Amino acid sequence: MASRDVITARQERLGTELRKLRERAGLTLRGAAQTLGISESRLSSTEAGRVGVSAERVRRLAGEYACDDAALVEALAAMASERGRGWWEAYRGLLPHGFLDLAELELRAAYLKSFENVRIPGLLQTEEQVRATYASPVSTLGEEQIEARVAFRLRRQTVLEEAEYEVVIHEAALRVRLADRKAAQRQLLHILEQSERPQVGLRVVPFDVDGFTLIGTPVLLAGGAVPQLDTALLDSPHAGTIIDAEAQLDVYRRVIHSVESAALGVVGSRDFIHRLMRHI
Repeated sequence: MASRDVITARQERLGTELRKLRERAGLTLRGAAQTLGISESRLSSTEAGRVGVSAERVRRLAGEYACDDAALVEALAAMASERGRGWWEAYRGLLPHGFLDLAELELRAAYLKSFENVRIPGLLQTEEQVRATYASPVSTLGEEQIEARVAFRLRRQTVLEEAEYEVVIHEAALRVRLADRKAAQRQLLHILEQSERPQVGLRVVPFDVDGFTLIGTPVLLAGGAVPQLDTALLDSPHAGTIIDAEAQLDVYRRVIHSVESAALGVVGSRDFIHRLMRHI
């Protein structure tokens, strides 16, 4: 199989997980390649995501590595079976690759959880909010780039048609006005409308919550088919940073748990936003 010209974050993750299985088995790259009857360079390329791997090969690798976690093996086999070009591929070469990786990871996630403390989550922004984000006075983007980013972010939001999404927003983010008062009210109304979806859970952390330390980094947790395949995404207007190291994942899981514990309930959060709309 020919080497890929472009390696997506998800393809790289599959290779990384296969490497982890080999290392847990105590096998070197050379030793594993000899056992499998393939070249060392081919196995190295597979673990780097430079070449594809079939579901059957994933299962064989897991067997050779004595991995008895059937759920993990099948989740990796499912990743290997993913084919076809997602809608985001139309933007390759036009937008930074981090944008595309973010869209694919969101679409493939078993569930999504996020926390935002300084801005409205990208998946809940109105078009005018998205446009104001990219067309700020300090922006150096040209008109074509702005339009591409706006269209891309709005297309990302279609994931909410099916995905389970739990989001916690700090009051600070709800009060930020990127445009005028009316635009801010329309944004809050849009959030309320999206929260009516049965698979969307919206909660708010007000300023007056006692003992809440405002966490500096907004985070999106994309749940994997098994916990080992969870991914944390540090979303931003310009790109996304992908975190999949287990120690760091545990940090962001705790972040999500902490803010969920501090937030109002779903009903209380909706009431809070209704009140805020009248006074913003």
